[in-house]
Parts: sequence; C-alpha cells; structure tokens
Amino acid sequence: MADLLWDDVKCFFDPDLMGSLPDVRVPDASVEDWQTVLDLVAEKGWNQYSEGETVLPVPRAGAVLSRPADAECPDLRVWPTADVLAIFRFHAADEVDFDVDLRELQGQERLDVFCDFLREIGRRLGKPGLMEPEGDAGHPVIGFDVEDDRVALLADPQVR
Repeated sequence: MADLLWDDVKCFFDPDLMGSLPDVRVPDASVEDWQTVLDLVAEKGWNQYSEGETVLPVPRAGAVLSRPADAECPDLRVWPTADVLAIFRFHAADEVDFDVDLRELQGQERLDVFCDFLREIGRRLGKPGLMEPEGDAGHPVIGFDVEDDRVALLADPQVR
C-alpha cells in the first residue's frame, strides 16, 4: 500500500504553490550521514557526480564537504528511476539537502517513486527526511517518519 495517496497530497506537488524545486532535507546530519547517502546512491547505481560541468568519480563525503569556499559547488545527480531526478548539494555537513522537480512528480506512480526514495534515505540514516516549499525552511509538508517507518503528511493540505 502507498504511504501517501495522490488525491490527498497533490496540492503539495503543485509547482505554482510549492515552487518547482521544493527543498528536501535531512536535518541534524553529519559527514558520516553524507557518506552513508553517497554509499546508498552508489550501491543503487543512481548517480552522476559533477563539479561545475566536469563529471567526476564520487568522492568521499569528508573530501567534498571540506572543499575551499571558492570552489565550484558540487552536484550529485541521482535518478531513483529514469525520469525522476534529485540533485544533492553539498552546502553543509550538518544537513543532507537535495532538490526534486515537482513537474517530474505528478500522479500516484511518481509520488510512490518519491516516497520510496525518501524512505530509503530515512531508513538508512535513521532520521527524518522533510520536504518543504521552495525557500520556506522550517515548514515541512511531507516527511519520512522514522518511528512509523513511512512517509507521512506533515501539514494540512487545506491550509496551503
């Protein structure tokens, strides 16, 4: 059974309401958590790592997170399926963060892909993964609940 039903949450996947690239994050993370995510992504074969336009082998988390402040911001492009992309940004060691494009996440099938992906990360880290409107940190609408081991609705769809 699906964690979430499309008809119940589709307002949170509306690019006009949420911004086309909502923020997805795992707060209270560490370099070790980042490494765990990198290991998961490599294990699943989901990735392409780049710095600027240069595609490179995926580095260790400690190396990428300790790059000089003026270095290119690296991206880890992750495809949980061929047509769903998540882009991880290495802004800080204490928060695993990535963007998804809501235009790619329309309908129950794509929602299930997103929920599976968020659940995989949350389970591996043992931490919640939260989706917030673009640029609206601190107001999660959907997230992985560690205790219930599922992706759950965190906001009332009628409020937004």
